[in-house]
Amino acid sequence: MEIGQKVQVCRLRDRVSPQIVKKLGKVGTIKDFKMTDGSGVGAFVEFDDKTGTWFFEDELKAIE
Repeated sequence: MEIGQKVQVCRLRDRVSPQIVKKLGKVGTIKDFKMTDGSGVGAFVEFDDKTGTWFFEDELKAIE
């Protein structure tokens, strides 16, 4: 995965807010990455409605 790539939210690891649950199945664009505390790399995904949030890489599926 790389910045600018389109991804789909395919699962959610943790309990999250209802606003984040609504992103399940949605497609967005990776805008940034950050190291997490021992759990891997997180990706900041922005959606068409200009909202965005962090996801773990295993919660995302690359869109061809």
